[in-house]
Amino acid sequence: MDWVNAVVQGTLLGGLYALFAAGLSLIFGVMRLVNIAHGDFIVLGAYLGLSVTTLLGLHPLVALLLVVPAMALIGYVLQRGILNQTLGKDILPPLLVTFGLSVIIQNGLLEVYSADPQKMNAGALETASVPLGGLSLGVLPVLTFGIAVAVIASLQWMFYSTALGRAFRATSDNQEIAQLMGLNRRHIFGLAMALALGVTAIAGILLGIRTSFDPSIGGGRLIFGFEAVIIGGLGNLWGTLIGGVILGVAQTIGAKIDPGWQLLAGHIVFLAILAVRPNGLFPRINE
Repeated sequence: MDWVNAVVQGTLLGGLYALFAAGLSLIFGVMRLVNIAHGDFIVLGAYLGLSVTTLLGLHPLVALLLVVPAMALIGYVLQRGILNQTLGKDILPPLLVTFGLSVIIQNGLLEVYSADPQKMNAGALETASVPLGGLSLGVLPVLTFGIAVAVIASLQWMFYSTALGRAFRATSDNQEIAQLMGLNRRHIFGLAMALALGVTAIAGILLGIRTSFDPSIGGGRLIFGFEAVIIGGLGNLWGTLIGGVILGVAQTIGAKIDPGWQLLAGHIVFLAILAVRPNGLFPRINE
């Protein structure tokens, strides 16, 4: 039963990793941009949630109603004002610019909030659990996994069933033809980044409820997100969820074998899958 519990807990943890990765997958799928600052945007979302809950006395989940639009606005402004200028055939400029954004965000958070670990208070939600057979499932991990599924299902529906999704796919497939058809690629890319950072805000607040955070942890969240995206297949949203689950299960099983192996087990599984399937388990198929 202990091993079953490890698999179940790893699956639920994978929901959080999928939320880390969904924004990365979205941005890469639409504009082929690798955002080195993505992990720091997750931490920024957590700190914005902390500020809202502290100043207004709101529950962290209610704070999402303010933090998600704020992060979406930040994403749109950054994309239109800075990142659009770096996009092209050379992948180096966006990597350098997003690395610079990472440094700026980290140091800005250090100046405003200090290096002390912080955590959001979600009350009874943090410790509540429900029995299932011989297992005890935390309400927060189950809720996180449910939110991850809902977010990815919504993004998938948006991509293939709405005008905005068709604009995303058209611009991704051929920017020049999309421009000729009347689509403003700079605006479309801005909307894609806004959507990605909106999802990132959800991930940041759920992270802040689950565990403590400080300005320096963005790099680790970025690695988890990259691994989930690459395991699932670049640009494949449902693959991202499966990649997050695989990574989460690998970590909990590794921790079950030896507590020091938790992160190592996840990295080993990632490298093994990458060696066998360089494009991921479910590479994106254009529809």
